[in-house]
Amino acid sequence: MSTRLDTAMLMAAGLGKRMRPLTATRPKPLVRVAGKALIDHALDRIEEAGIGRIIVNVHYLPDSIIAHLKARKSAAEYLISDERDKLLETGGGLMKAAPLLGDQPFLCANSDNLWVDGPRNSIEMLAELWDDATMDALLLMIPHARATCHNGLGDFHMAPDGRLTRRKQSHIAPFVYTGIQILSPRLLADPPSDIFSTNIFWNRAMEAGRLYGASHPGLWFDVGTPQAIPVVEAALGHG
Repeated sequence: MSTRLDTAMLMAAGLGKRMRPLTATRPKPLVRVAGKALIDHALDRIEEAGIGRIIVNVHYLPDSIIAHLKARKSAAEYLISDERDKLLETGGGLMKAAPLLGDQPFLCANSDNLWVDGPRNSIEMLAELWDDATMDALLLMIPHARATCHNGLGDFHMAPDGRLTRRKQSHIAPFVYTGIQILSPRLLADPPSDIFSTNIFWNRAMEAGRLYGASHPGLWFDVGTPQAIPVVEAALGHG
């Protein structure tokens, strides 16, 4: 068990519609929360886990994200997966970036969620829990009761061995997906179209009994709207 994570994919191509009007002139990953851009919160956590090669996909106002990465003081290598011609959603974005991701398990994270580690680094925890013989995807989950600013009904049920199953329609599930996961490149095959969600990959992994989760022991914030920002900043003691 366990894997060494050398590569990450950071999802930064979305339109940020729920964050309007703040995203009228900037992409959502560059919205500032608690003193720095959302993308910097994510990059800091990824680099603290020792990952030095990070692919970032771009679509909306892409040049501003590229310029931000160039100005960032970091030893990490940033590679751009350019989707400015067509927004591909999460699954399509992964397929386009597949040649850059390599043939080993990799981290995939959304650039617009903010998390604080608990007693241990959660990315390192996922890497330690990874079992390539039994897993195609390992998702970092947060208990629904601790999903700050999240208004959904939850995403998954998690068995004692970590195996995930979907929430039933009109029911509440006890765990929320944090936007952070390890994926096997085995999943990046047979896309249904150019534009599709990562849910397609998860469904395939679930049907094979190879979709797993692990509970995040720290804090997690769904920074989806302007109204969430002061709540997050107050929780972090900023301002």
